[in-house]
Amino acid sequence: MTHFKNALPRRNPLPLPLPLPLALAMALPLALAACGGGGGGTDTPAPSGSKSITIDFAAKAGTQDVKCGTAITGLGNAKVSAQLHDLRFYVSNVALVNDKGETVPVTLDVSDWQTKDVALVDLEDGTGACADAGTKAMNPQIKGTVPAGTYTGVKLTVGVPSSLNHTDYAVATKPMDVQAMAWSWQAGRKFAQIEVNPTGGVVRPAPAAPGNTFYVHLGSTGCTGNPVTGETVSCDRPNRMDFSFANFNTATQKVVVDLAALYTGTNLNEDLGSAPGCMSGATDPECNAIYKVLALDLVTGKPINGGSGQTLFRAEAK
Repeated sequence: MTHFKNALPRRNPLPLPLPLPLALAMALPLALAACGGGGGGTDTPAPSGSKSITIDFAAKAGTQDVKCGTAITGLGNAKVSAQLHDLRFYVSNVALVNDKGETVPVTLDVSDWQTKDVALVDLEDGTGACADAGTKAMNPQIKGTVPAGTYTGVKLTVGVPSSLNHTDYAVATKPMDVQAMAWSWQAGRKFAQIEVNPTGGVVRPAPAAPGNTFYVHLGSTGCTGNPVTGETVSCDRPNRMDFSFANFNTATQKVVVDLAALYTGTNLNEDLGSAPGCMSGATDPECNAIYKVLALDLVTGKPINGGSGQTLFRAEAK
């Protein structure tokens, strides 16, 4: 806090003390201002001429709320039950669409969950089956500012920009330092890590042993170049998922990630080969159905029609 001991020249006589009630009334606003306010909040005030916005996220499977430690029923074409194992994803290129149809980038607040370029949405709480690699802390929001105006839509990308993707997580700033989201064998990050443990496990072709978890890991593949030695990394298949909602109100709506939609056409009890589940491989049998949901081209790793046909995310009233 600011101290006022030497605010007046020494040659001036000190003023007479104020009556105690009046002194307290005058001091309180100064104390609150110096210490950041009395509400205990950490939100950064929006700059003049702009407004703060929050984009909320939630996890569901159809109409069921999804959370760690609670069974999710009726998943995939076998309609199996499953426990959530992990649910985290990076989001970038966050923008709103104004009433003139113009795309306006959101200036992200910098925090443990956000850099100025990317945010980590974390919808697991480290309990139940999520205890394997999860954390207690959650982040169901993206926070930032936009110029004052009227906004009617939203655009986002599930993914990390290439310039930030191929860096050492061990020395990266938050939230790029999450070891569970690092993808060392592809020299980058998992853009999305969505995992469930289906009842009955996951049968795999011999000689592979059955597994407990069906993995969906989205990230750039076909990458060359070693960032540790200073080489530029290039990836044949970027696998960054674009999605948008033409009608979206950040004050009254939220973004729902729908696991029932994600596993449409997928048998969670069976893996036909390659990596367990879908780990973004162009020849992975399980990725065919998953990529249709994401509106990503399995061969090129690029969005189909700007991601307009994706069904993983939907807008819903708060």
